[in-house]
Amino acid sequence: MADRPWHRSLIKSGVRLFLGGSLAHVQDWFPGLSIVRSQSISEVHYRGAKVASLAGMDRLRERCGDAIYIVGSGPSIRGCDLSGLEVRSAILLNGAIGLTGEPIAEPLAIAVEDERFVWRHIDLLRKKVAPGSLCLFSVAVLRALCEIDKSWLADKTIILIDDIRKPYGARRRSLEDLKTLQYVRLDAGGSAGFSLSPDRGVFLGGSVAVSALQFALYCAQHQVGFLGIDISNAGEPRFYETVGDMAFSGIARAEGRIIEHLVLARQVATERGVSFVNYSPISALLKYDFGYDDRFAMKSTA
Repeated sequence: MADRPWHRSLIKSGVRLFLGGSLAHVQDWFPGLSIVRSQSISEVHYRGAKVASLAGMDRLRERCGDAIYIVGSGPSIRGCDLSGLEVRSAILLNGAIGLTGEPIAEPLAIAVEDERFVWRHIDLLRKKVAPGSLCLFSVAVLRALCEIDKSWLADKTIILIDDIRKPYGARRRSLEDLKTLQYVRLDAGGSAGFSLSPDRGVFLGGSVAVSALQFALYCAQHQVGFLGIDISNAGEPRFYETVGDMAFSGIARAEGRIIEHLVLARQVATERGVSFVNYSPISALLKYDFGYDDRFAMKSTA
């Protein structure tokens, strides 16, 4: 299936034309999706009918242990032995969902924020995401899932990835707006941010790993690990792709943006006594002093 249906491209252009840049992100939920939140309920509706309930951060925190691993689909994951991961410790990003069952018996959660992944890999989601799974989904992903099969969401536990810069139901926030939020940390230039309260929104930073990290650090007690977060070799096939069948990746182009968000997050982690550990031997993280731990390196049988 194509990365995005042609009608979504038309809607994206039309919304920007009629509503302007500050409300261009309305295309994420238009048409049909609405998120209903009050003191008593938090639900996802599509075309007027409830399709799912939204869970809070406590559902993630109560499931996890001392360490949380953010597992991406970078090519290096092929060289990792993931059988040693603790049960319910891994947040699987995008195509890493395919690791569910074997070698990762039960992940902590899955995370998808780009709707293009949904359009291209809906069969993978249907196959690998079991009822009751904890899912971190963006507004656009929820709408795309509803367009394809709204009933699929009913038995999943969903936590919303809401873009703090372009929040659901509101205008785009300016840098000055962000500075007034007490649960926000910004770097010196204001180009990278970190949310101390992911329930109220997270900073999107060029990769779903950035969003997942804000959720992970909210919950982690001692360590956040990175597996398959390669970034630097994004032009190569992901571990589940082949040379002849690859989806476009903007990760390498977004390296600077991704890294500045991760470096800021590392500062927050240090203040909390949480360490970051990189388990990918070929990651761009190596260039920014994230180091390398070979704990999950596949042992040679020679």
